[in-house]
Parts: sequence; C-alpha cells; structure tokens
Amino acid sequence: MSTVPAIELQNITKTFGSVVANKSVSLTVNRGEILSILGENGSGKTTLMNMISGIYFPDEGQIFIDGEEAVIASPKDAFDYKIGMIHQHFKLVDVFTATENIVLGLQEEGRYNLKVAQKKVQDICERYGFDVDPKKKIYTMSVSEKQTVEIVKVLYRGADILILDEPTAVLTPQETQKLFAVLRRMRDDGKAIIIITHKLHEVLSLSDKVAVLRKGEYVGTVNTAETNESELTEMMVGKKISLNIERSEPKNVTPRLEVHHIDCTNREGVLVLDDVSFTANAGEILGIAGIAGSGQRELLEAIAGLQKLDSGAVLYNNPQTGNMDNLCSKTPLQIRELGVRLSFVPEDRLGMGLVGNMDIIDNMMLRSYTKGKGMFLERKAPKDLAEHIIEDLEVVTPSATTPVRRLSGGNVQKVLVGREIAASPTVLMAAYPVRGLDINSSYTIYNLLNDQKERGVAVIFVGEDLDVLLELCDRILVIGSGRVTGVVDARTATKEEIGLLMTKTEGDAQHG
Repeated sequence: MSTVPAIELQNITKTFGSVVANKSVSLTVNRGEILSILGENGSGKTTLMNMISGIYFPDEGQIFIDGEEAVIASPKDAFDYKIGMIHQHFKLVDVFTATENIVLGLQEEGRYNLKVAQKKVQDICERYGFDVDPKKKIYTMSVSEKQTVEIVKVLYRGADILILDEPTAVLTPQETQKLFAVLRRMRDDGKAIIIITHKLHEVLSLSDKVAVLRKGEYVGTVNTAETNESELTEMMVGKKISLNIERSEPKNVTPRLEVHHIDCTNREGVLVLDDVSFTANAGEILGIAGIAGSGQRELLEAIAGLQKLDSGAVLYNNPQTGNMDNLCSKTPLQIRELGVRLSFVPEDRLGMGLVGNMDIIDNMMLRSYTKGKGMFLERKAPKDLAEHIIEDLEVVTPSATTPVRRLSGGNVQKVLVGREIAASPTVLMAAYPVRGLDINSSYTIYNLLNDQKERGVAVIFVGEDLDVLLELCDRILVIGSGRVTGVVDARTATKEEIGLLMTKTEGDAQHG
C-alpha cells in the first residue's frame, strides 16, 4: 500500500463575504482508510468537502491528490481525479431504473448498451455486497436502496476517493450496519473514504481516524482506537460538556391528546396513515420512530390541522375547560386559539417553518402578528425573544437582524425550536428537531424538551436516532408504512426491537 496520501489539503481557506467558513485547514486522508470529519454546526465540514468535490473553489491553499497538486474547479474535475461525493439529498430521476440513473450523463463510445451497463452494475454490487436490483425503478425504492444507487453511481464512474455527507441520517439500525459493512469492504479494497457525521457512536465503530473542525479551523486528527466520546466532544466544542440526557420520571400524567382510528390519503391518492390510534400524555415525552416516509410527517400535520383526514378523530383534553375538543373540524388557527399549542418543528425548516429572507426578529413575529392592533406591529417583544433565544441556545449569528437564510442549518433549527417553545404550548410536537445539529446543540434541545415535559406539556418527538429516542422518551410509538406496528416502553426496549418494528408492515401488533 502506497504511503502517499490519497488527498492532502494544505492551508485551505474559504470565505463567503465577511464569514470565514474554513481558515488554513490542513488534513490528510490515506488509501485504505476511513476518516470521519466531526465538528459543530457551521464549523465548515460541508464547505471543506464541497471544495474537494469541485462545488466551491478555495480562496487560498492547495489540494494534492496522490502527491500531485490538483486544481478542482468543477465536479467534472473532481471525477477526473476519481473523487465522488454522495450528498445528503439524493439526485436521482424517479422514473428511471437504478442502472439508467447510474449511467445518466456518461459519455460512451458508440451506441449505448444497457445490458452491458447492467452487468457492470451487478459486478460492482457483488464485489462490495450492495443489495440493489439494477432494473428496479427509483420511485419503488426505500431510502437505503436510493442511497446505494448513489454510491454505486460514483463507483461506476471509477471513484476511489469517496465522500459521504451524513450517510446514516435516514437509515434504520439494520440498514446502517449493512452500509458500514460495505464501507469496510471498500476500505479494504484500498479506497479512501471520508464521512461527515454527527453520531459519535458511529464514528467510533466505523472510522480509522477522526479529524475535528472547530469554527472553521482544523483542531487535529486522532486515531479512533485511542479516543472516546467525551474527548471528541471536548475537541469539537473546546470545553468539557456532559453527554447525559436528564430523563426525569413522568409526574401527574394525564391524557392530553387522543388519536382515534385516523386515516389519511395524500394528494397522489396513497393511504399514508392507516387506522392510527394512540394517546399522548401531559408530563411525558412520546417518541415516534419509523423509516423516513412512513407517515410521521403526515401524522403531525394532521394533528396540527395542516393535513385533512379521511376518517377518525383527534381529541384534545382542554386543561382550561376540562372539555374534550375534536380538532378535526378546526383550522390551524382555531386549534391554536383553543389553547392547543401544537408547536411544530417541521422537517423542511425554511420551506415550512421560517422565512429565509426575513431576519430572526421578524421570524419571531410570525407567531404573533395576528394579535397586532392597528397597522403597526409591536417589535419589542419579538426582539427580546430573538435575543433571548440567540443567547440561551448559542445561535451563531452576527445579530438578531441577520436574514435567517445566512445562518447554517443547525442555527436555523435552534431559532425554530426556540420560537416554538417560547409559545408556551400544552402539546409540543417536534419533527426531527436535531436533524443536522452537532452534539452540543442536540443536547441543549433534548434538555429543553425534557423541561417542557416537567412543566406538564405533552411532548411528541419524531426522531431518527434510536439511541436518543431510547434515552429521552418515556414511550415510543413505532410506525411502519402508515400503520402503528407497536408501542414500547423506552426504558426497557432495545434498538433491535424497534428496528424490527420499523420494518414490520403486517398487522397492528400493539403492546406496551
């Protein structure tokens, strides 16, 4: 095995206006090695990888591939250097097969032969242990199959340096294990693999080395075998922090929200919620687990009045009046005026939750402008709230008047969660509130959710990380293909048990 590094970065700097995304970063990745890149939100991980893959061009510094200086000014240049990046958001054509997507845009000599391409795809799959049918259409695939197609696509093009951005964000534990087995085989085959992830336990189980970035600067690289979670966190954050979710015992538990036999069909006429029933209690965190696209989003939207139901009832036990109100007949505004604060942190932060061109203060006002008297809106309270959230949640922003679209994804998330919690809800629904957040910010939000629970709020938490669901929640409702496949006690359930329930589609085996 050559001792010349596959990639070497020397003093790479990248700025966007006055914001320094990367400052004099130098790091090395060898062949036959898996390197994890860790860092808080906005620490410059994705920007750095985008420079290696030709999406951005560095302002200063040099990139060496196999010891030779490389100029990577476009994704095509990156491919010429055999670099392939698998992004978080897949870029596939739904109506094409796996093979058609893999060869899309390739220049081939002479007439194109799909059979030959299929055979080559099959060979790659067998070599590394991928589980994908070359003839299967994308729209019929699970998330993990689509991700597999993206990985095979870059291998087909000859990539031997692979960059994966948050590859396990939407996978079940079983799918994650499968992916890791494939990545280890690729490493053993001499490929250089870089992974951006926030999940420390995955970093420790998969990578050979870990490089840490903090505020755009390179902190150092350590051998995975010689480190642990708390040391890595300290490198990322610059100080010791506790990695414990303080889960308190539920007190004064009373039913707050009762969902009875709801069905929901989406715009395409597909049944996305099928006879779903459960109770969310005040003073408790109810987790919702399921493979991405199993109906979690539609369920929360239905409760919030944003999604029309075909049948069933959503009953709210009103603590003010003692009445049971049926939310199905109400508009989202009426639901809120009832005193039902369904604070909703959507998956699509800038699409549904915040307005990107508006600043943080104006985004606070979105929650309260309907209460405005006359033609002038009151700005002092939103300004105080914005500054309070920036301070409490350590939002990295030049000021409260910065447009939200200029913040990193994780900081946008903090603004959104902070605003929703400030509304003093009786029911707080949070869909993926820590998606893309670094570990320090994630723990801040877990503790906020726990505080809400202790104040008697019914918290419904849709999460992707099963370790967190088991550590934070009191009960976990599992959804598979729009049906409830089980309800488990989070204190006694195992990850494997939930993973199996997530992939189960037959029957309605509720327990717990």
